[in-house]
Amino acid sequence: MQRRFLILIVILLVSGGAEALTLKEKIDLLPVFDELASTKTPFDWILTPEKSFAGVYRSSDGKSIILANGMVWRSFRVFPNLATTDYVNRMTGERMLRAVGTEGSVVIDGKNYEIGGLQGQEERGYLLEDWIEKMTSVDSCFRVTDFDVQPIPQRISWKRTRWALNTEDAKGKEIIFTLRGMGEVSDVIIRLHVGIFDNIPVIQKNFEVINQGSRTVNLDAFKLERLAFFEPESQSGMPKDGFRLPNIHIESDYQCCGSFTERETDITEHWIKDPKYTSQRNYGLNTPCILEVAPNVGPDQSIFSGESFRSFTVFEMPFDSYDRERKGLFTRHFRTVLAPWTTQNPIFLHLTSIDPATVRRAVDQCADVGYEMIIISFGSGLNMEDISDENIRRYKELVDYAHSKGIEMGCYSLLASRSVSPEVDVISSQTGKPGGATFGSCPCLCSDWGEEYFQKLTTFLERTGMSCLEHDGSYPGDLCASTSHSHHKGLKDSQWNQFYRIADFYHHLSSQGVYMNVPDFYVMNGSTKTSIGYREVNWSLPRDRQLIHSRQLLYDCTWENPVGSMWSFTPLVQYHGGGAAATLEPLNEHLYEYRTHMVQNYGTGIQACYRGPRLYDTEETRQMVKEVIGWYKKYRRILNSDIIHLRKPDARDWDGLLHVNPQEKERGLAMLYNPLNEDIIRNITLPLYYTGLTKKARIREKEGKAKTYRLDDSKSVCLKVRIPARGYTWFVVEE
Repeated sequence: MQRRFLILIVILLVSGGAEALTLKEKIDLLPVFDELASTKTPFDWILTPEKSFAGVYRSSDGKSIILANGMVWRSFRVFPNLATTDYVNRMTGERMLRAVGTEGSVVIDGKNYEIGGLQGQEERGYLLEDWIEKMTSVDSCFRVTDFDVQPIPQRISWKRTRWALNTEDAKGKEIIFTLRGMGEVSDVIIRLHVGIFDNIPVIQKNFEVINQGSRTVNLDAFKLERLAFFEPESQSGMPKDGFRLPNIHIESDYQCCGSFTERETDITEHWIKDPKYTSQRNYGLNTPCILEVAPNVGPDQSIFSGESFRSFTVFEMPFDSYDRERKGLFTRHFRTVLAPWTTQNPIFLHLTSIDPATVRRAVDQCADVGYEMIIISFGSGLNMEDISDENIRRYKELVDYAHSKGIEMGCYSLLASRSVSPEVDVISSQTGKPGGATFGSCPCLCSDWGEEYFQKLTTFLERTGMSCLEHDGSYPGDLCASTSHSHHKGLKDSQWNQFYRIADFYHHLSSQGVYMNVPDFYVMNGSTKTSIGYREVNWSLPRDRQLIHSRQLLYDCTWENPVGSMWSFTPLVQYHGGGAAATLEPLNEHLYEYRTHMVQNYGTGIQACYRGPRLYDTEETRQMVKEVIGWYKKYRRILNSDIIHLRKPDARDWDGLLHVNPQEKERGLAMLYNPLNEDIIRNITLPLYYTGLTKKARIREKEGKAKTYRLDDSKSVCLKVRIPARGYTWFVVEE
């Protein structure tokens, strides 16, 4: 035993001297991780997330550090250098990594340097522990010298000023590895942050580059992650529908592509070939089985002496199934936990006028029926960029009046899809002129105009007291080839600088309690809602068609995102055409459509932009709106909870959704609709597994008397249901 210890000391001295000994001493202070006794997750984290806690451990031989919770763990070999050697999906028992590599790379002053890394694995189809023992540190790399463990810090500060389903920040453990460069970058260190969360199977990663030297260095490019996963299928050729990728969700908080969903806006997740994997079954060695996480362009950032650069953060979440509903539950919980500000979901009116009398009437009506916020919408005439004393005074008076009635007020600003001037607009790299942007034209956020724009919006919000911003046409990721704009050098740093200009703006507003509707996917950077994904012209269809289209939206667009993070639409007045046949005004003449829109939106948990000058026009309309809002508030928590999709709206038979939450008094609430012109009676199965109930459930229709039902082996019950013609009903599930 003593001889083995002396041999280890010699190895450490050879591989890193005193720093290696310090690493060994700190690793020995960590608790030992028992890999064999804790491979398979014994619980369903969707139902009981509180059973999972994040921890940092050491391997039994003291050579590796493991980040683990109840659903996933990742092992980092530390000697002779830092490298991920195991990535385990504990929910399935699957070891996902087939080969060892590096922790990413940085390009500094034109030269590539690996972040840690081991080399020498000849067979890349699988990995054996004995092979790891023989591996050596990669060339031209940063070497690990130290590490620290701390709680995961709050990523974005958000001020809790209104109702939210989740008010807690994500918690967990983070390990920070310190790696030092060699040779020309010996004065540069990388602090690699890797975190794991309580309650959710997610690992996050980012890094800092710190310049401790006397000269400026330039970070041309980087790769934050490079992992060689097992391929999930064998394809000898090139499949027409593409290769199946490993069953893991990869998402970063660096997303900008001018659209509403994470998949559309992702610009950092890349699945590439592994030409060294010569034993793969694909004849052309074309299997995309290496994950690289990196920006497409840049960042091209100068790091001055004594200063640092911080990367974006990537989040990695293995799935335990290919089932669409279950994978959707994973991503919905991902956003609920990691972007809790999206669960606020206030009840708001999209007001189309700035006439003071109309605004005051809208405030009175909102206060009367239980609405919580007014957004003075596009087309109203409000201009946030006018920060003159007269304009500020005008809107502050209206905001003060709204506050006196308990109503928040916000407004609209258009950023992209407009031209400011040739000196301000983004410059095309192809033409050297403005134009060719995502939306045709777009101002560069890193021009002087951009700085002034953000300052004006901040000033307007602060001085008027408005607490909501609807920011339309947010930054869509346009590159700018200008070399004369004050806050970026040229093309290669333009996307990075513009993105973080707007992200910093959203972070600031979040810390001030400002609610943000942004029809682009910025929810991981503090925005609170994005569009559910409608086409505006569909709201110009006749009213009866809108009802079905709207319900299809509510069904189709709630698989991956929690309901609080999206808005839909309801045109009280004409929108994109359609005339009287498409609008709800006069409201009292279209009460059926108005009520149905409200019930199916609120019954899904989705706030719609009810766009118009008022909420009601008669006492009957007032009573209807007040009744629906009262019902929504009574069941607000369950209606904002997870959705199980029952049957898609096809206008041929019933359709419906089931809300579930094992933590609430109301474990479930089913919304069922009948689009037909006659009453229907159907036997409908409610899958109650995700309510957490196991043996029996008490179920009542609306506010009727509850009946006790015994759950079958699949944790389901079958109800005989009557749904009225062109109507709806709902059922509450309790323990």
